Amino acid sequence: MKYFLIAGEASGDLHGSYLIKALRQADPQAQICAWGGDLMQAAGAQLLKHYRDTAYMGFIEVVKHLPDIWRNLRTCRHDIEQFAPDAVLLIDYPGFNLRIAPFAHQKGYRVFYYISPQVWAWKANRVQLMRQYIEQLYAILPFEPDFYRQHGWNEVQFVGHPLLDALNDHSTDKLPPLALGGDDVIALLPGSRAQEISHILPTMLEATTLLGSQYRYAVAGASAVSHHFYAPFLKDYPHISLINGQTHALLRQARGAIVTSGTATLETALLGVPQVVVYKGNALSYYIARRLVKVRYISLVNLIADQTLVTELIQDQASPKHRPSPATIIARRRNSHTPARPICPTAPTIGRHRCVEARSQRYRSAN
Repeated sequence: MKYFLIAGEASGDLHGSYLIKALRQADPQAQICAWGGDLMQAAGAQLLKHYRDTAYMGFIEVVKHLPDIWRNLRTCRHDIEQFAPDAVLLIDYPGFNLRIAPFAHQKGYRVFYYISPQVWAWKANRVQLMRQYIEQLYAILPFEPDFYRQHGWNEVQFVGHPLLDALNDHSTDKLPPLALGGDDVIALLPGSRAQEISHILPTMLEATTLLGSQYRYAVAGASAVSHHFYAPFLKDYPHISLINGQTHALLRQARGAIVTSGTATLETALLGVPQVVVYKGNALSYYIARRLVKVRYISLVNLIADQTLVTELIQDQASPKHRPSPATIIARRRNSHTPARPICPTAPTIGRHRCVEARSQRYRSAN
């Protein structure tokens, strides 16, 4: 069978790579084309477009890049028609994928969606449109099927969170102890997109000056972002290491972390690392989001638990000058006697290992 997959960011590339491996196990003759990243390509997909050229976040940033976005949509539609797949598998990335879904459906391709758009956070009216074009939606957060049922859509299955697969497969990953010069490490996770790294990394680096020299610091570099991109930010911080493409290994060595809101907050939680979640973006984009988004939390950890398990510092609160700052919270938790794994109950809530194989079998049986 022929599958066309679309992912538009680092987390989607990771989850898509596991899906591709499982598809190939279930269907050794599968032909797979993808818009995604290096991991999906390594898993066996023919990569047509890298997500580093398509990832935009924030309302103002999207508006600025509208010509590029429309051009990418036209190219993607053309690629799908040229490949003529049996199924189109959309992975997260709703701003783009929810525009591809109607096209693919109208062309007669079967459309599946893996990792639900966060319509429960804003623009819930999109559910009715999704029902028209998407044959089956596979959700990775436990509260999502109930949300969709309340909106009249029953073709939604909770399949568990794929991070459990990834963390299990990399459970023995370690960095050499000398790579960071010691064991008392604070990890800085500024995101996977150049745009968000530019917004948040300077704030994280400034926070290290308040934490002091008793810690070692390391930036988790995104695999799709060149190390040259980080150089201007790190030039005044020669004592801070850049660890590229080894986030799980870095977190396993870390005693604390400052983490940009996103999938990384859940990764950090599942590894039992005390963290502060920060978000800082374009001021106008943030202003618009505050009026549209209808959830109490920005981190997946708190959203899943429906309570504050990790501290969230948003926009101006993320400044090192704010009290409490990311630095003071990390220091307080690092020096407290709080158990190292305060959020472990999250793991059984979000699924089981090897859940991705089950999804690949469902795709096969549906076709």
